[in-house]
Amino acid sequence: MHSPEPCNLAGVLSGVAEHWSPRTVAVVNDYDVRVVKVLGEFTPHRHADTDEFFLVLSGELTIRLDDREVVLEEGDAFVVPRGALHQPFAPTETTLLLFEPGSTVNTGDSPGPLTTARRLAAD
Repeated sequence: MHSPEPCNLAGVLSGVAEHWSPRTVAVVNDYDVRVVKVLGEFTPHRHADTDEFFLVLSGELTIRLDDREVVLEEGDAFVVPRGALHQPFAPTETTLLLFEPGSTVNTGDSPGPLTTARRLAAD
């Protein structure tokens, strides 16, 4: 997924109707750059083998961890360390950029109704 053309993230996100369904917009080595619209609570989960990078493009995201809550506003970035139980929550529709290995499942060790297959932005 190496396009010779720029990718407009707002354009990709405008075509996404579902919440919590990331789209891969680029691949950097073995890592996916993903964008996603989120709203409400996500599944509490962990990724045993990888960190997870969150960048808020618009809106607000709270990441609930075992010992605290991290509130991210537009332009804020945060890395959830590998193995950390976390639960993202967005009180209003929020858009995110995620950076994680291409093989990472969005619900980590907690498969359920919000688990989605890897989707490319063109899908």
